[in-house]
Amino acid sequence: MRRETTGRPQIPERRAPAPERRPRKPSETEEFLHELESVSRGIRDPVAKLHFIRMSLTRHETLDRMVRTVPWAPARRALYHWLSIEELRHLLGGGSGAASGRVNVATRVSLVFGRAAVVGLGLIVGIGAGVAVYRRTRPPAAPLMAAPRQVSLPVAPPPLGEAPPPVSIAPEGVAPSGIWLVEKGPQWELYSNGLRIDTSMTVKGTPRAFRVFDRDGTLDPHVQTAPVGLLFHTSESDVWPLEAAYNESLRGTSHALLRYVQTNRLYHYVIDRFGRVYRIVSEESKANHAGNSVWADAGKVYLNLNHAFLGISFETRWEGGKALPITQAQFTAGRNLADSLRQRYSILPEMCVTHGLTSVNPKKRLIGHHLDWARGFPFEAFGLPDQYRRPAPSVALFGFDYDDDFLKVLDAPWPGVHAAEAALEEEARRAHRAVEDIRYEKQTTYDRWILKQSGEGDTGGATDTDAPARTAPAGRSTASTSRPEGLQ
Repeated sequence: MRRETTGRPQIPERRAPAPERRPRKPSETEEFLHELESVSRGIRDPVAKLHFIRMSLTRHETLDRMVRTVPWAPARRALYHWLSIEELRHLLGGGSGAASGRVNVATRVSLVFGRAAVVGLGLIVGIGAGVAVYRRTRPPAAPLMAAPRQVSLPVAPPPLGEAPPPVSIAPEGVAPSGIWLVEKGPQWELYSNGLRIDTSMTVKGTPRAFRVFDRDGTLDPHVQTAPVGLLFHTSESDVWPLEAAYNESLRGTSHALLRYVQTNRLYHYVIDRFGRVYRIVSEESKANHAGNSVWADAGKVYLNLNHAFLGISFETRWEGGKALPITQAQFTAGRNLADSLRQRYSILPEMCVTHGLTSVNPKKRLIGHHLDWARGFPFEAFGLPDQYRRPAPSVALFGFDYDDDFLKVLDAPWPGVHAAEAALEEEARRAHRAVEDIRYEKQTTYDRWILKQSGEGDTGGATDTDAPARTAPAGRSTASTSRPEGLQ
């Protein structure tokens, strides 16, 4: 019975496409045979060619074990080719023209170049092996470090209910033996320790010029123009949480701070919260960063440090020093900047100090007129001596004191203040005088030295307009000059 056909066209059944054939990789034996055939084409004599092939096949089993250990196929093929050419030695060893005529010129040239290549390869392998042996047997060399970077954890536990102070630890690593300018662009500089300085906002100020006192009050007649120290600051500016959601606000406040510092020529360098270093006031100029201030070292006394010291400010709010207020990026950048400046100007570690340790109020005879970094600066991590334990020059030399408002912020003075007070008491005991008399005498000495300095035309730049224009943050008392203050 015939099946009726309908009007629908018959749709052919679809078949799965045949899998694509990937080119098969030749085996080691096929590689050998291919190179053997390639070399044998250069043999003109059929008898010699047959003899050559038989000898090569006989030696193949022995040589093939060595060649198969080479993992790279092109290298194996090259070895097979060279070994096959080496089998032609019996055809060329007779020296007769008939013997030499059995192999064409191209094959004889290949034999010469192949042997030369093997000799060169052997020299390379030998030199490489010698270098490897030397590296394994030579004594290890200690890495060059700029300064110790490991910070010891506090031994004594913090008081009950108080969080331990954070500790900054810089990773150890190989540092260059010196720091130099690697590359310079129109608005930036790059140094060998990784320091990158943005110079797009750099301005010039009053040329640096200052004179130094000896401890007996003699003013050195030599006018110095190179900086002798580093003074670390915090900007006391608005600080937003360091989170991506506040990125625009972070950028906006940083740019506003940089413009303000540039306009008032406040600091030589500013390090923003992302670790970017900006040179604001040129290094050969004075910046208005220190105000009324005192520091001393190696028998030399420095009053009003605007000229003598380079000012480095970290964009942050100090907030009484209850926590380390700089970011990891700022720490790394600040360390690299300090290392670079110290090397360039031969600045001693003892001449690197913070604003809070040097600032004074001459009218009230008080220390701590500004208290940024009056505690909490990571001196040890910066490779510097702990200046908080050094006797405070403003107390030991000039009898300055502190008030209750100072204690409201710090709770207690830094250890160097107590050490200087102990020295005053010992001096009073030896002189059989009251400590307050010794203080008063030293305070009048400060007044005479300041008059001598200003009379020589060198005020050090300690005027009211030189110190950053500051206002108290919202929610803090404005009755004390020793409060942490905000930068407008």
